[in-house]
Amino acid sequence: MNATYTGLPDLPLELNAMQVLGFKDPDKGDWSRLRALQYRELHQTATVRLTAHTIAAAMICLIYFASVPGVLLAAWAVALLFAVANVVRVESDLASLDNRQMKRREFGSHAIAVCAMATCWAVPLLAFASTGSEAAHFALWTVVAMLVAGSALTMYKAPITGIVWATICGIASMFSFAMEGNWLFALASIFFCTVVIGGTLSTARIFLTARIAEAGAAEKDEVVSLLLREFEENQADWLWQIDANRKIKAASPRFAFALGEEAKDIEGRRMVELMAGNNWKDGTLPPSLHELADQLKRRESFSHLTVQVDLGGNRRWWELSGTPIFNDKGKFDGFRGVGSDVTEQRESAEKIAYLARYDTLTGLPNRLMLTEALNDALRYAEQWKTRCAFLMIDLDRFKAVNDSLGHHIGDKMLAQVSQRLQAVITENEHVGRLGGDEFAIVIRDAAKASHVRELAEDVIAALSAPYSVDNHTLYIGASIGSALGPRDGNTVETLMRNADLALYRAKDEGGGEYRAFQPSLHADAQERLKLEASLRNAIGNQELEVNFQPVVNANSEDVVSFEALLRWNSKDHGFVSPAKFIPLAEDTRLIVPIGDWVLREACRHAAMWPENVKVAVNVSGEQLLEPNFARTVVCALADSGLPAHRLEVEVTESVFLRDGRTARQSLEEILALGCSVALDDFGTGYSSLGYLRTLRFSTIKVDRSFVQGASEGNAESLAIINAVVAMAKSLEMSTTAEGVEDMEQADLVRGLGCDKIQGYYFGRPMPATEALSLVLKRRSNAAA
Repeated sequence: MNATYTGLPDLPLELNAMQVLGFKDPDKGDWSRLRALQYRELHQTATVRLTAHTIAAAMICLIYFASVPGVLLAAWAVALLFAVANVVRVESDLASLDNRQMKRREFGSHAIAVCAMATCWAVPLLAFASTGSEAAHFALWTVVAMLVAGSALTMYKAPITGIVWATICGIASMFSFAMEGNWLFALASIFFCTVVIGGTLSTARIFLTARIAEAGAAEKDEVVSLLLREFEENQADWLWQIDANRKIKAASPRFAFALGEEAKDIEGRRMVELMAGNNWKDGTLPPSLHELADQLKRRESFSHLTVQVDLGGNRRWWELSGTPIFNDKGKFDGFRGVGSDVTEQRESAEKIAYLARYDTLTGLPNRLMLTEALNDALRYAEQWKTRCAFLMIDLDRFKAVNDSLGHHIGDKMLAQVSQRLQAVITENEHVGRLGGDEFAIVIRDAAKASHVRELAEDVIAALSAPYSVDNHTLYIGASIGSALGPRDGNTVETLMRNADLALYRAKDEGGGEYRAFQPSLHADAQERLKLEASLRNAIGNQELEVNFQPVVNANSEDVVSFEALLRWNSKDHGFVSPAKFIPLAEDTRLIVPIGDWVLREACRHAAMWPENVKVAVNVSGEQLLEPNFARTVVCALADSGLPAHRLEVEVTESVFLRDGRTARQSLEEILALGCSVALDDFGTGYSSLGYLRTLRFSTIKVDRSFVQGASEGNAESLAIINAVVAMAKSLEMSTTAEGVEDMEQADLVRGLGCDKIQGYYFGRPMPATEALSLVLKRRSNAAA
């Protein structure tokens, strides 16, 4: 125990006699605190001492009644009683030392009072003894000796009292016997008082040691109690304690409040029963309460044990820690611990766990949970020598809906998609959302060969049905790729990658298809990666070239323009078909830098042609979405010196599906420059009547498929060409027929009213030098 904090010296006690008596300050500890421990209980024996002194005084008066004048005896008795009463008064004032410290003045007052009382008893030894007989003298000494011994026994707590008594009375006894020549009893008196003084000091030291230990322990308990009270008042936790029968004892108010009861009402009741609530009667305790009961039964310490409790029908979660307690004899006396309500933390943790495993928009399992389900399916397939399957689903045309109508519509559609997927699957399948517009299905047991295909077809049919979202009737589709485990992969990563390759093949074939994984898809993927790497360096390696295909006037057959067509002659792959590398460039967004290069090259070459010959350049949707596309066109025109009216930008209907507003804005900026815009492949994709009304297209190009159909007598193709021509004339637009390969087709489209013709019959795509030679040759022929 540290004196700095308690005012008490350290144990074992190391105080000399002067420090024990109070004449000197202790080396460690506080003088006032030590004196308070010694003097605070003296008043408890005051009545006994007052009675003892009264009886002793009466005995002395009887012994010396015949030899000492009565007046003198009476005066002495009165003085003695006053002295004793004064001691009692002083000690009564010291009764309050439990709540304060003792002052040195009080210490001195008590010593003087005791000294006065002892002096009163020295008077008969020195004055009365010589007047009586020897027997009376011994009787007097016996009474005084008894008082000295009694004082030593009752006032050992304050040793100065017993020592003053023994010293004064011992000296007086010695002189009284010495005056009569009884040196033996004189020495005996001194020896007796010396023993009393020594015993008093020893007893006082033992008492002081015990009191210091008790005070230290009490202060420790007080500090602990204070800390516990402060803990309960300032924290959300509470203290709990049960006895050996697991019944609550010393219930704290906060613990009672947590149970929804008063502290007095839960005292003596079984804690587990209170925590179980209504479940106690049913006998259906949560597993966590069973675990708590087992811990209490085994009398083992536990910490941070989370248990489910029922409080008036409301489920709560508590976190408990407890330690068994044993009494001084080592007997088990119950448990003591701390608890807290962690319901909010538990619910937050459960919500976080849910968010980590489920998709918040659709409520379906997310990628993490699908991965776990696929891993379990692979283990099941390996254990039972069967097969599992993984289906990867991608929504067709969903991006167009999302971009054109907004994400809120897209989110509602995804919710409907998830409902349809859940309606299709059985207990053998798990469906989830991978992210965006991608979903997946895990088939736990795919032993039946046709089951995977049948499920995929059912999913495509279900997702392709029309959707009704906020008064919009919408149509999308789905493409699916699958992989079987462990045949197509014995790990989750391999199986998902192979299903993705199959999905890519399904999308590549136009969408709305199901494709199963084949080993050859790996080779295709590797080739695609190599092709992409080469395409990234194609411009720098000067492997790209712009060819030009002539477009002629349908009547005069004069060249009115050239369409710029990109060719790639790779040093690694040789000549690569545009049908192969153009989609790759669009998927990787390489089409943006490649398209810019084509635009600059086309304008540069077209600037060398006659002023009446235009150049048409195909522009992708990715280019139109670039914020500075119009500036790119301006730079290409400025660098080449080509007039804006000689540049025609060709777009397909698909550019309006991703972000129609941005695409329309870019085209309007191009039209404002003086360039013209042509709509390519009209009629092969989506209805473009809305765009024809809002944008000033200069030309509508009739797709080669309609020209081929019309030449073969297909009535529908003929009707479409007639309708397009009529519509273009009403909108003051020209028409160009694509894919004309012979004279008969040329005459046919000419007769149907097409203004311009493009196709192999009038010229294949050719290098820039040949295109220049062609226009110069036709000009000279015309001049001749």
